[in-house]
Amino acid sequence: MNRGTGEAGQGDGMEKGYDFIVIGAGSAGSVVAARLSEDPAVKVLLLEAGGGDGNPLYHLPAGFAKMTKGIGSWGWDTAPQRHMKGKVFRYTQAKVLGGGSAINAQIYTRGNAQDYDDWRQMGCTGWGYDDVLPYFRKAEDNDTFENRFHGKGGPLGVSQPIAPLPICEAYFEAAAALGIPRNMDINGEAQDGVCYYQLTQRNARRSSAAMAYLAPNRGRANLTVRTRAPIRRLLVEGGRAAGVEMMDGSRIAAGTEVILSSGAIGSPRLLQLSGIGPAEELRALGIAPVLDQPNVGANLQDHLDLYCICELSGPYSYDRYAKPHWAALAGLQYLLTRKGPVASSLFETGGFWYADPDARSPDLQFHLGLGTGIEHGVAAMPMGGVTLNSCHLRPRSRGSVRLQSADPAKAPLIDPNYLQDPHDRAMSIAGLKLTQQILAQAPLKPFIKAERLPGPEVRTEADYFDFICQHSKTSHHCVGTCRMGPDDGAVVDIRLRFNGIDGLRVVDNSIMPTVISSNTNAAAIMIGEKAADMIREDHA
Repeated sequence: MNRGTGEAGQGDGMEKGYDFIVIGAGSAGSVVAARLSEDPAVKVLLLEAGGGDGNPLYHLPAGFAKMTKGIGSWGWDTAPQRHMKGKVFRYTQAKVLGGGSAINAQIYTRGNAQDYDDWRQMGCTGWGYDDVLPYFRKAEDNDTFENRFHGKGGPLGVSQPIAPLPICEAYFEAAAALGIPRNMDINGEAQDGVCYYQLTQRNARRSSAAMAYLAPNRGRANLTVRTRAPIRRLLVEGGRAAGVEMMDGSRIAAGTEVILSSGAIGSPRLLQLSGIGPAEELRALGIAPVLDQPNVGANLQDHLDLYCICELSGPYSYDRYAKPHWAALAGLQYLLTRKGPVASSLFETGGFWYADPDARSPDLQFHLGLGTGIEHGVAAMPMGGVTLNSCHLRPRSRGSVRLQSADPAKAPLIDPNYLQDPHDRAMSIAGLKLTQQILAQAPLKPFIKAERLPGPEVRTEADYFDFICQHSKTSHHCVGTCRMGPDDGAVVDIRLRFNGIDGLRVVDNSIMPTVISSNTNAAAIMIGEKAADMIREDHA
């Protein structure tokens, strides 16, 4: 790869010596930094606003239960949702080395093949399923499958769950009673059916992007990783991204490219703080526009998660391990055997099915939580229970990410605009009703004492709407705010180069034109892998 001159910002006190600056050490940023630094002729600087991932909770699978409640996150909330009676959602965004992959439930799903073929049909040449599949396989070190759909030997550990409970098998039987089949590989030929999800784990430990891609390569002389390094703004000189200005006022030059990998909320936020976005809105906040691009921060899409909670008739879930003495036993079991509750992501069972029987592919996703109160704002059952989540996978509603202040310390205005489209509301409620039906089937009766939420008092469509305006959450699958496309309105082109500013690329889930039909972490890693190849090609 040809190196840049490193001359940007000469004479203004800028720190020099880096060809690429990658902003954000999340799922995509960790990948692209590691892959670019494979070439010893280039120097890569990876900047992460959050801290390191030394806390054991980032590595223990069950540590997810602490994550949506504040550990390793920015602590942001949404704007009041005007189509959900003003409900405000906790909107967990990672602030730690590894990003979302360090705090998520480790579920390894890729979406449906048609999701990517839809992108290609929108004009995103090179992003069809057959184009992206090799990058999923390249990343993967799968402990079970090696075939057309799966690879071994990649950096990312992908494993079968090792801590399911008998109620999981009963859940499969309950789904079968409703005609929903078992699927042994939902990332394979077909997505339809209930399943054990594979997990981003290796040897019963979380395999975050930081552990998979950065940790083995921290000794590279040409890779510098800085944590607790928040950025004030991007520096643009003569229509080209020249580097970054840190919160402490120091400046760092990028000789070849600045690569923005701060996620679907963080990337448009930093662009707007840098004067890149809807010009009139920026001026109103006292930010001098650098480039008028109204679609920066537009097109926000997310999966709204609804849930049904049942109280159990015995200790059939992991809820009892919330008590100190049981937690101590679970910790001992994990240390000795690498099994038990600590080895569980708590959501490794689920699947894909239909709210709309005529949908082109499954439009619902389920996550069976082996406990209650696992995530922020979700009710807990004092005597123990299970939670079955459902989300409508292809929402039509579109939201936005905007600034509320020119102050980088202020949270952005996050508005997913949930249920703006009536179809989303109908499909979401249909999914919730299906979770109730599954949990009411005979195979689960030996385990379940009673449904507590929504409960028998929720009957009418109005009742259901009122319920979800109180009991719902984000699925943490936000995308789309720096949309990729071939058109003039797209924020980045199909090689993820920023339209209107040279030397700037966006590499994260914000580039998705439409949200994929599943969890989004595996796709972020794929985007990082594919982007690294494109960057190398563009500078060969």
